[in-house]
Amino acid sequence: MLKIMSVSKKFKSGDSFVNAVDNISLEVADGTFAAIVGKSGSGKTTLLSLLGALDRPTSGQILVDDRDICRLGDRKLIDYRRNKIGFVFQGYNLVPNLTAIENVMLPMEFAGLKKTERKKRAARLLKEVGITEEKFNRKPTRLSGGEQQRVAIARALSNKPSLILADEPTGNLDSATGKVIVKLLENLAKTENTTIVAVTHDESISKDAKQTFRLRDGKLVSTSS
Repeated sequence: MLKIMSVSKKFKSGDSFVNAVDNISLEVADGTFAAIVGKSGSGKTTLLSLLGALDRPTSGQILVDDRDICRLGDRKLIDYRRNKIGFVFQGYNLVPNLTAIENVMLPMEFAGLKKTERKKRAARLLKEVGITEEKFNRKPTRLSGGEQQRVAIARALSNKPSLILADEPTGNLDSATGKVIVKLLENLAKTENTTIVAVTHDESISKDAKQTFRLRDGKLVSTSS
C-alpha cells in the first residue's frame, strides 16, 4: 500500500516560496496500476522524486508498506531505494555494455543474490515481459525501443519491489508500442502484486490505469477509478 498524507514540497524562488507539491493526499493499493497525470509544471516530477525518496517533503508523510519513508536515515533510504522501489525511465537507462539479461541481473547483484538465483529470476522476468530467449544476450543497441523498455521493466521488478515508479514510460515510443507497454504494466501490477505508478502527461495512459490522479499547479484536482 502506498499512502501519501498531506504532503507538500516548497522551493525558495527569490524572496518567496513556491509550492511545487501542495498538500496532496492519496492512496494506491497493492497490485494496482495508477497514473499521476499533469502538464509540465503541475508538480508531478517533484512528487515522483518524493515517492522515490530522491528528495524529502517539506511536510507530510509518505507510507510504503506502513513505513514512513520521510523519517528514514540516509543508510535506510539507500536500502529502501535498492530493495523496495523500482524505477522505469523514459530513456530506458540500460547499461549499454551489458546484455539484456545482465541488465536485469544487476540490481540483484547489488542486493547480494547468488549468480544462479540472479540468472534464473532475470530469465523468468524477461520472458514475462515478452523478451524471447534469443534476445537475452543482446546489448541495448540491438534491441528496439519497445524491447529496451521491456528490459527496463524487468529490471525494475528484479528485487521484488513494493513500488515501481514509471517516469513517462511511453515518452520515447510510438503510440502502438506505447499502448502495449501500458497494458504490460497493468498486467504486471496484478501478477507481481506490485503497486505501479506511472507519472506522465500522456492522457491515454489513464484509460488503462485503475486509478488516475490529476495534478495542476502542485495540487491534486481530481481522482478517478
